[in-house]
Amino acid sequence: MPESKFSPKGQLNITPKLVVIIIAAAVVILLAATSFFVVDQTEQAVVLRFGRFHRIAGPGLQFKLPLGIEQNYNVPTQRILNMTFGFRGDRTATGAGITAGDHPEESIMLTGDLNIIDVEWIIQYRISDARAWLFNVREKDTTIRDISQSVVNKLVGDLAILDVIGPERTNIERMAQQDMQNSFDNYGLGITITTVRLRNIVPPKGEVQDAFEDVNRAIQDMNRLVNEGKEAYNRAIPRAQGEAAQLVQESEGYASQRVNTARGDVARFISVYDAYSISKDVTRTRLYIEAMEEVFEKSEELYLIDRTLDNFLPLQSIQQRTEGGLQ
Repeated sequence: MPESKFSPKGQLNITPKLVVIIIAAAVVILLAATSFFVVDQTEQAVVLRFGRFHRIAGPGLQFKLPLGIEQNYNVPTQRILNMTFGFRGDRTATGAGITAGDHPEESIMLTGDLNIIDVEWIIQYRISDARAWLFNVREKDTTIRDISQSVVNKLVGDLAILDVIGPERTNIERMAQQDMQNSFDNYGLGITITTVRLRNIVPPKGEVQDAFEDVNRAIQDMNRLVNEGKEAYNRAIPRAQGEAAQLVQESEGYASQRVNTARGDVARFISVYDAYSISKDVTRTRLYIEAMEEVFEKSEELYLIDRTLDNFLPLQSIQQRTEGGLQ
């Protein structure tokens, strides 16, 4: 019969063979546990061999030399990372939301026209070089924060307070992203800035903010009045232009009428003159008779007097008798 591993008292009898098996199993487990690692889809793994950079491993189950010969450091290269300035937590663009406190030492700055302003902003970045991110800079967050504050302070310090709050806001975001990226590249930080977004831009709380709000309201009233004036202008000018065009058309029509009438009179006069040139006596008599007809048509009472004024003929009474039925 084989030798039992248990003593008569029920205790385990450890033999050299069992010790070897246990040690071998432990070594196998240790080798297996230190030979594989998992890289997430949003990560890259930097693999070191004896403490020096060896390779970059992609997502999935990866192999490495066991027992600490090779070490892996997973870096989230596909994630968008955020960093806030002037506040912590989740805050909306209007300043409302959950926040862990304000940090005025980051957001209070001086503008180009020597006004104090409170600027809060957020940057979003992605790690583009995992090796540079791990080895080139020691205090990464501090470096990012210091460079970002320096860039924004410089840009705000070159502009007036109304420009920072109003028309230059987009330009500040664009230029800040460019300047930050250049500085990070010079430091070899291995990150890419994706977004720089200004959040709250207000004067410091207290009398300064109250005075600024008064100025802002005055500017809004001015813009409103300007818009109302433009609206009235846009209503009046087209109406005046229409009336002017109508008057011009009427004037042109009247001018055409007068010209045509004058041309007709000239043509009639020329025809009469031609007829007069052919037969002067007949034409003179006809013109005289036409003129007399026009004169007598407009007169209610007619009297014919001879040249010596001896007698006159009352044509009115004759006309009345004729109209009454007398022949």
